[in-house]
Amino acid sequence: MARKDITMTDDEIQAFLGGERKILQLATLSIDGSPHLAPMWFVMDNGKIVFRSFTKSQKIVNLMRDPRLSVLVETGDAYSELRGVMIKGTATLVTDPEFVLDIYGRLAARYPMVGAEPVEMTPEALRLSFGTHAVKNTAVIVEPKTVTSWDHTKLGGAY
Repeated sequence: MARKDITMTDDEIQAFLGGERKILQLATLSIDGSPHLAPMWFVMDNGKIVFRSFTKSQKIVNLMRDPRLSVLVETGDAYSELRGVMIKGTATLVTDPEFVLDIYGRLAARYPMVGAEPVEMTPEALRLSFGTHAVKNTAVIVEPKTVTSWDHTKLGGAY
């Protein structure tokens, strides 16, 4: 008997990535070709993963030199609960402080950046909290080349 298809549809992938907050695993290439792996908070923008980091961080330095990356978002503890999306692609780097500040605000609304819980920030509060950081950051838009997904909940408890 053939195994049931556990691939997510495009709509399922978007719902998974945009749903409950999760951590993105980002892999970039170090100068010696070895992988550099880092956990990141992210948001979805026009169907693409976007995150930010300080421009001098190793991950951004790596992407400036070589824009290839892989990202992984996954969840589940038991085999029957495993769900995930892996994207191989390239990075579009955005240094515009207004774009970066917008990403800061969207991250603060999704993750506990300014307290114990996520919070919607007014434009004024956003500028006060992150305005000076935005100019020192680069946003990364993940441009997918290949997308692989799995959703073991589609197996209905079978192996």
